[in-house]
Amino acid sequence: MTIKLAWRNIWRNKRRTLITISAIAFSVFFAAFAISFNKGVFDAMIDGAVRQYFGYAQIHGNGYWEEKSIDNSLDFTETLKTLPQHVEGVEAVVPRIETFALAAAEDRSTGVLAIGIDPAKEQDITQIADKIIEGNYFNSPSENGVIAAAGLVNKLGLQLNDTLILLSQGYRGVNSAGKYPIKGIFQIGLPDLNKSLLYLPLETAAHFLGAEGRVTTLVLKIPNQESIPAAVAGVQAYLPDMEQYELMDWKELMPELVETRQLKEGGNYIFIAILYLLISFAIFGTILMMTKERSYEFGVLTAIGMRRGKLFSIVWLETIIVAMVGAIVGILMSVPLVYYLKINPITIEMMGEEAAAAYEKFGLQGNLPAAFEWNIFFTQALIIFLITSVLALYPLFTIMRLKPVEAMRS
Repeated sequence: MTIKLAWRNIWRNKRRTLITISAIAFSVFFAAFAISFNKGVFDAMIDGAVRQYFGYAQIHGNGYWEEKSIDNSLDFTETLKTLPQHVEGVEAVVPRIETFALAAAEDRSTGVLAIGIDPAKEQDITQIADKIIEGNYFNSPSENGVIAAAGLVNKLGLQLNDTLILLSQGYRGVNSAGKYPIKGIFQIGLPDLNKSLLYLPLETAAHFLGAEGRVTTLVLKIPNQESIPAAVAGVQAYLPDMEQYELMDWKELMPELVETRQLKEGGNYIFIAILYLLISFAIFGTILMMTKERSYEFGVLTAIGMRRGKLFSIVWLETIIVAMVGAIVGILMSVPLVYYLKINPITIEMMGEEAAAAYEKFGLQGNLPAAFEWNIFFTQALIIFLITSVLALYPLFTIMRLKPVEAMRS
């Protein structure tokens, strides 16, 4: 009965009710769309960076990430090799031996990041073979040759099958030098790495650096972001002496991406907060007018014996119904659009050159999908409910102070 009465009351002034519902609906629509789109873009950025190079988590020797020295490399023991068999959430361990080197060809030279990889395991996490645009991928960990990024090859003026000379400092200070044919050229979406990255087979790189049996980085293959905490905790519990290791997830590996996300989300939340602040004024205006217009009605109902708590519950319910109808309409408007942008994402080319360059810096190419998650939509409805519930306390204050005779005279 109370719900039926409240429903009838809100349509006594159809125009005001429809304006309020429309304002709430568009607020929910814009908020849900903005949050879904931004979350989708940053999730794509993270996944892109993970697939391109970093992985969701890495293990290094203690102090390696700060100094990036081959002397802080690890002995690739059976304990580390068998991590996937003992730690739930770790599907594979991908070994790398990384060093900075000078790459030279005829009269040109440049600094490079040279990485020794196990071809099969590296392909399992970064799919580097799929990014080769010329030549071929490695066939074995001991093959003599390199595959180089397209930007690096262009910088040195080289082509497929040309010889590249590498100079570096190896393990424990030994001088390292070698020349290797370019067996393949690949293209990745991280511009900086695309101008400075090359891969060698793991055993070839270890021989080049005089670091046989050692690695600088172990990339942990973890199925998704949600599995990271459990996998990291499992690794920490399994390894006998964590003091000799540093275990880092993607947030520690890519702090600039985390900061960019926080900055973008902060601006987004400010926009949404302003939007909901404006809607709060609209809702409060509706409540205020409704309360003032019905003073005579409230006075009569109170005079004939209706309990003030009962009267407030009806008014509160009217306000909540208007807000929830608006929120539901907003959700129904945003769901199809967000789902469409998940299936048919916006392309980077549509964002303009400056935006495209900013996104490509973090390895995002091609598409900008929206995140379709029901909790995003339900959160907007919850926010509207909380705002309305607080604002609806105004009628309670008015009704509790109501003097029936004065109200009927007004």
